[in-house]
Amino acid sequence: MSAVLRRRPAVAIAKYAALAGYLAFALFPLYWLIKIAITPDALIYTEGTQLLPSSVTFDNFAKVILQTDFMAYFGNSLYVSLGTAAVTTLVAAAAGYAFSRFDFAGKKLLIAVMLITQMFPLLMIIAPIYKIISQMGMLNSLTSLIVVYTAFNIPFATFLMQSFFDGIPKDLEEAAMMDGCSRFQALYKVVFPLTLPGLGATLGFVFTAAWSELLFALMLISKNDAMTFPVGLLTFVSKFSVDWGQMMAAGVLALVPSCLFFIFIQRYLVQGLTSGAVKG
Repeated sequence: MSAVLRRRPAVAIAKYAALAGYLAFALFPLYWLIKIAITPDALIYTEGTQLLPSSVTFDNFAKVILQTDFMAYFGNSLYVSLGTAAVTTLVAAAAGYAFSRFDFAGKKLLIAVMLITQMFPLLMIIAPIYKIISQMGMLNSLTSLIVVYTAFNIPFATFLMQSFFDGIPKDLEEAAMMDGCSRFQALYKVVFPLTLPGLGATLGFVFTAAWSELLFALMLISKNDAMTFPVGLLTFVSKFSVDWGQMMAAGVLALVPSCLFFIFIQRYLVQGLTSGAVKG
């Protein structure tokens, strides 16, 4: 018994050490991003390997905001990401509910087709997508990005929402309908509050995927005023040099919407876990 008790502190220390090591490994790239962003240009190469810069400046942030088109790219990305997240989540929620609650002809075939669409590499289908968008006259349009991102995210988002609906007993809806609710009322008053965690997770996943997507944005958008921020970051790379300070500053600024979005979503994740259950 005493040997077991002596081993417990050692096991706890090892667990915390492993956790600390993992956090350091995961957060170090973020630290280095911020470190380069606040390092003066003259010191980036001379002090590039030092953990702390000898001096700090915020000129890179000021230049990115005031002297480049990054804020326009930023706004374009925000528009595309929010639009994609909203449309995808609505469609995926409806499809996931249908797959979870109803049996209909062709259901298994439709699920199989949706799974197959996730098997093709993007490089294989970028040319057909470009041709379709070009024939529709939607090149250099933010709407084209929303359409493409929505199409590619709906299958996974649908299966994600279906898993949340599967976890909600059908008895809750049946009890509500026995009390006089229509199916839509039961869905809105009983099922919807319980699926807020699923909606939050789906919104977060789709928003992040659309926010950081580069390949389609690079292929479908060539006009400067319609570029999203991942493509805009390439403007800091010239033929003979890279403006590391401004690029890292732009990267730090690009993290802000994602962080704020997940802080907002967190409220509904908690609310979904504590509301909507049968009371009494």
